[in-house]
Amino acid sequence: MATSAPLLGKEGKKAAHSKASIFYGADEYLEELKKKYEHDHEIAALKNALPGEGDPNAAGVAQSSDKMLSVQKNNENRSLKTNRLFPTPNKPDPMPQNLAFLFTKITPDWEQMIYMWNVLTAIFFTQVLMVIGYCAALACFPDFWWTCTLCFGIPFAYIAIQNIYIDHDVMHGATFPVYEWQRFLTHPFADFFSLPWEEFVLEHNRHHASTVDLLIQGEFGWDPEEFHYALQQWAGPWGSNWYKYLLTVPFIPVIHFFGLNDTGSLFALEWWMHFPDEGAGGKCNKEFWSKWIPRRIKHNAFVLALWTCVWMLGTYPLGRPLSEGWRFMFTVSFFARVGYSAAWMFITNFTHSLPWNEFLAQDPGRTWPVLHNVMAMVLGGKHRWNEMLFHDAARLSLQARVHHAFPNAVGTLSQRGRFHGWEKVHDAAAEVLHRGLWKPNGDEETQMQKTQKKRSLMMKQGK
Repeated sequence: MATSAPLLGKEGKKAAHSKASIFYGADEYLEELKKKYEHDHEIAALKNALPGEGDPNAAGVAQSSDKMLSVQKNNENRSLKTNRLFPTPNKPDPMPQNLAFLFTKITPDWEQMIYMWNVLTAIFFTQVLMVIGYCAALACFPDFWWTCTLCFGIPFAYIAIQNIYIDHDVMHGATFPVYEWQRFLTHPFADFFSLPWEEFVLEHNRHHASTVDLLIQGEFGWDPEEFHYALQQWAGPWGSNWYKYLLTVPFIPVIHFFGLNDTGSLFALEWWMHFPDEGAGGKCNKEFWSKWIPRRIKHNAFVLALWTCVWMLGTYPLGRPLSEGWRFMFTVSFFARVGYSAAWMFITNFTHSLPWNEFLAQDPGRTWPVLHNVMAMVLGGKHRWNEMLFHDAARLSLQARVHHAFPNAVGTLSQRGRFHGWEKVHDAAAEVLHRGLWKPNGDEETQMQKTQKKRSLMMKQGK
């Protein structure tokens, strides 16, 4: 239940606990946050290397020289791949009153940071209850397997989509959990093994540090998601090469289903082959055995225990021998993978796709209102659809563009929509896009910037 009880007292007084968060107050959480950034200096260093301002809670952490924790550029601040200057976000200055909320750090209280972790935790326990309910339904109605399975599977896939969006929101707005045990609950149903939460945060910020322009992957260093984009962009412009897309794009849902996404097993293997950087002289990283290996073991031990419980639910409660528990477990995993794959395809493939961004330039909210509303419903609300529309302020679709330009200052637009309403966030992001996401630096405009201008003009004319 929501509460209006204040977490922040008057200046000079210690923050009180809210009714909904009696074990943790805002001040305590903020202090713990700073300590966690000191311990996880890798996350702090990488977040501070992103475009725009760094995370103020990580301000005390020094810049890293490790390849995986820094932006790769030459002495002239240019990309080693494209020779483009590392862009500077065009944060409004002076800040207009109608945009100030978009650039205001979310608060470390139950209303925002702690609230998001509570939502994420609630999603995990809802998933657990749904699996138990599915088992009970099959036990009570063994002759209605398809009915029970579809009544469970479709909502379960849908909540998996919501799981990824809240993960993404939490990652950018409240990086560390309120309680240590919460870091195990972030995505255990996604696959049979996966990245621990801290490495999930790291690899996603590595993506932001490397890919500033949505359509130029890995411009400032290795991007762990480059293979996804290669499948959809190798053919070049859509108009004259549409038939080439038929050769690779159909494989995108397949690789997602089998775990080549941020919360999947194949992606975890890919990341572990690159991180952490080796130590001086080719020696093992000094924290490899003391920090990263224990985390990987603990996280995946929890994931294994969870799936073991799912296996067991599919045995004696359903009158099956122990050896047949896989039948129930694989069904649960199938629908989970459908949901997680769909979410990651929206967040990665759609937002970084040239055809998608060309489509967005036509202002689909106005010219395709039915599609606009249907996709918002599928993703869980218009605040989620904003993430797709503006992924490049951090990215090129409005969320993507705005999100990639201001990953720390703005975070995600779906996160902002939780607290300010989707329409207010949409209009503010459109205004930021119209002002221009990047400060002019003399470099030739990229395809993304050209599409951005076209879209901004279309949106202004449509008002």
